[in-house]
This record gives sequence, structure tokens and C-alpha cells, in this order.
Amino acid sequence: MARAEKATAVAELKDRFESSSAAVLTEYRGLTVAQLKELRTTLGGNAKFAVAKNTLSKIAANEAGVSALDDLFQGPTAIAFVTGDVVEAAKGLRDFAKANPLLVIKGGVVDGKSMTPAEITTLADLESREVLLAKLAGALKAKQSQAAATFNALPTTMARLVEALRAKRDEAGGAETGGDAGE
Repeated sequence: MARAEKATAVAELKDRFESSSAAVLTEYRGLTVAQLKELRTTLGGNAKFAVAKNTLSKIAANEAGVSALDDLFQGPTAIAFVTGDVVEAAKGLRDFAKANPLLVIKGGVVDGKSMTPAEITTLADLESREVLLAKLAGALKAKQSQAAATFNALPTTMARLVEALRAKRDEAGGAETGGDAGE
């Protein structure tokens, strides 16, 4: 590879590292071209799966400020640059690795934080962003309904309290007047 081609490749990889919310490094030794194509299809719009030279990838990662991956650039390495939902991309990689044991997740970085293969698998076990947002919205709606019911009950409770106090005052006042009349 000529020096100009290497510089272009490093610049492109650096741009991908900088524009991605996550990067997951995998070992793809033994996978066929058809299997790699299937993996790319599985990841869909959430991630771009790229095979690149370790030395160029390491240089690009360091230039992008991602130095946590230095030890992982060994052996045949491919990088999943995640631009969409990180959880969905992690699920896609995990599920593909289960079906194709030759794909090994080495680790990665999510929002600047280094992740081990176990942490990436844990991330894959989370529900998708949309499901979590829907659950949060449901919980907020339930709390709002409870608050509304409480606020609606306040005037009724206050009216009953005032009525009970008035009745007690009338009862106490009638008892005093009744006692004075008898003497």
C-alpha cells in the first residue's frame, strides 16, 4: 500500500472513529465472505462493519483520541462503527457470534468508555432505546395520573373536612346552649 493510500485510509478510519458513538472490535478469522456480508446485513443501519489493517486502525484510533483499544489491535481485526442504536448493534454482533463462533468480540469503546467483551454482551441484553423510552413515558404518565387524582381529591376531602368541623361545632354549640337553657 502506497504512503498516500495509507494516509487516506487513516483519515477515513479517524473520521469513522470520531463520528461513531461506539466502535466494537472483533476477530473474524475463518469467516467466509458470505458470512461477513450476512453480518453487515444483520447490523443494518446501526453499524458499518469494516476490515482494516491493525497498524492503520491503531494510528487512526489514537488520532481520534481513542487510545483504550491499543491492546486489541492484534490478529485479524474488523471494526463495527456504530452510528445508530448501540444496544441494537451489540445485539446484532452478539447474536451473530452465537450463530457463528468464529466471530469473536474483542472489546470496544462506547461514548469514550472502554468496554470488555462481557460488558458489550451485557449491553446487548438491554432493551432497545425505543422500548426503554416507552417504559419511561408510561411510568411518567402513571405518575401524572396519580398526581391528577390526588389533586382532584383535595377539594372533595377539604369540603368533607369543613363539613365535619361545622357539624362538630354545631353539635358543641347546641350542647352548650341546651345546658344554659335548663338552668
